[in-house]
Amino acid sequence: MSKLELLVRRYEKFCALPWERSLAGPQRVWFVVYDPVDERRLRTRLPEFGEATTNSGHKWSHVDITDDFGCWVAAQEYRDSYFECPEDIDTVLPQFEQELINKVRAALEGGDESTIVAVSGIGSLFGIISVASLVQGVAPSIRGRMAIFFPGSFENNNYRLLDAKDGWNYLAVVITSHEGGDAQ
Repeated sequence: MSKLELLVRRYEKFCALPWERSLAGPQRVWFVVYDPVDERRLRTRLPEFGEATTNSGHKWSHVDITDDFGCWVAAQEYRDSYFECPEDIDTVLPQFEQELINKVRAALEGGDESTIVAVSGIGSLFGIISVASLVQGVAPSIRGRMAIFFPGSFENNNYRLLDAKDGWNYLAVVITSHEGGDAQ
């Protein structure tokens, strides 16, 4: 069985567990961690995660943020100057971050206590904004669960996006394809 098949099975098993209703927003976040080299294969299997969700009696909502930064930059008045002098974009990145938070927050608020809002395309944020700041910005709006499909690694309670950036420790549930990968 492939790593992604195992990941879908472990995800489905986790979905089927009873959900604690009194958890705070940050505790309702699931990181579905997979090897970055499997990004394309995982994307083709996202419908299986949706099916696993509905099979466990929950609702599925998917938000893909892969193209959001590129579309946002393309719409900026000074986009050409950002390409000439990339450090200038740092002054407007908080605007992009807020727009992204608003998009994910709207998806979360569209669900109920039985909805899993899945967020894919997280790797596209690398070097732009932190995943932790996105999660922090949307956590109060999580009614059911938010599953973040995370291309990277998880070791010693530390997440590393794309296995490259220094990681962070976060209060969330981790789902991996290997035994002992779930935490909480």
